[in-house]
Amino acid sequence: MATEIERKFLVTGAGWRPLVARRIAIRQGYLSSNAKATVRVRTKDDREAVITLKGAVSGMSRAEYEYDIPIEDARELLAMAQPHVLEKHRHLVPFGGLTWEVDEFGGRHQGLVMAEVELSHEDQDVQMPDWIGREVTDDDQYYNASLSRAEGFPQT
Repeated sequence: MATEIERKFLVTGAGWRPLVARRIAIRQGYLSSNAKATVRVRTKDDREAVITLKGAVSGMSRAEYEYDIPIEDARELLAMAQPHVLEKHRHLVPFGGLTWEVDEFGGRHQGLVMAEVELSHEDQDVQMPDWIGREVTDDDQYYNASLSRAEGFPQT
């Protein structure tokens, strides 16, 4: 089984900006989302696309299966997913031996900036950059599937 282990944080500063190695424009839509599973379609720079199936969260871990799909299919699926579509720019930021993914949201979540870091195991030691704020790994209102259904920022 494919497993994703990640921690998620709010971003409090701009110190990550000079460290960006790559920037990707992402559109992602949620075709189905419940307590057991989520089905998401994502485009990257409107050139590549994947469909992802995620299982229920258990701590920092969850089952994740991701498959490449044709960009034309992804565009049609994103249209089907409306209004549960997010737009964001993902910035890949190397720090402390890991690659942090800093997401700047657009649209109705304009101004929200979050960072995720994927781990090889749940008790992996992580060096925290000074631009990292509150951890929201266990706060489901910050899951992208939840954000896709929300009208604005999560209530803190």
